Amino acid sequence: MTSSGTGTTVVKLGGSVVTDKDRDETLDANSLETAADAVATALEAGDVDDLVIVHGGGSFGHVHASEHGVSTTDGTHDVGAVHAIHGAMKTLDGFVLQRLLEQDVPAVPVHPFSVASRDAEGRLTLPTAQVETMLAEGFVPVLHGDVVSHRGEGVTIVSGDELIVELAMALEADRVGLCSTVPGVLDDDGTVIERIEDYADVEAVLGASESTDVTGGMAAKVQALLALESRASIFGLESLPAFFRGEGAGTTIE
Repeated sequence: MTSSGTGTTVVKLGGSVVTDKDRDETLDANSLETAADAVATALEAGDVDDLVIVHGGGSFGHVHASEHGVSTTDGTHDVGAVHAIHGAMKTLDGFVLQRLLEQDVPAVPVHPFSVASRDAEGRLTLPTAQVETMLAEGFVPVLHGDVVSHRGEGVTIVSGDELIVELAMALEADRVGLCSTVPGVLDDDGTVIERIEDYADVEAVLGASESTDVTGGMAAKVQALLALESRASIFGLESLPAFFRGEGAGTTIE
């Protein structure tokens, strides 16, 4: 991990950003292009040093996971389900990588199914030595929500939210961001909540996602980021450049 400059940045591009979550296996090409351009600009400008990208499943992985009844806790031994979910995520990942490469971002894939696992209690293990080495060699690792082997359950889902938490802790990330289609965590009046320090303070206003999402929606995102010791942000796509510049973006969670 590079110790100079901005250190390590871990950012998640939500499934609602890179896909049309209301249409099965449909890419949101414009939003993905905007995100890829922001990444390329930040790297070129030196706003970030080491960068790890995670993206959600959106209308690719979530749809197949829902059809097969697979979640972060409910598993399956159906090999067809494994291939359907993982295959959909690899397809989406290919689109994300392609857009990044077109912007000259040195993006490389890391598929969680091949490296991560859960024990019988559901605790996630995600080795990160390969990610650290990729960063040291100048690459931008790209991970994604996926299926993972789960002792006693076959496979379950690992969400992008879980991945950014694991990566942020293992890599001692300086910046952690979650880019969504909303400008931050919203209160009942649709106003961005600037700061969250305790989940109990916002539990009443965090509803479930309107689209198919097997990983908990905004509530799970906030809870996952609160588990970090470092400060994190939830923000809209338009604030991605500001996040990379180290400016205030959306909702701060600490």
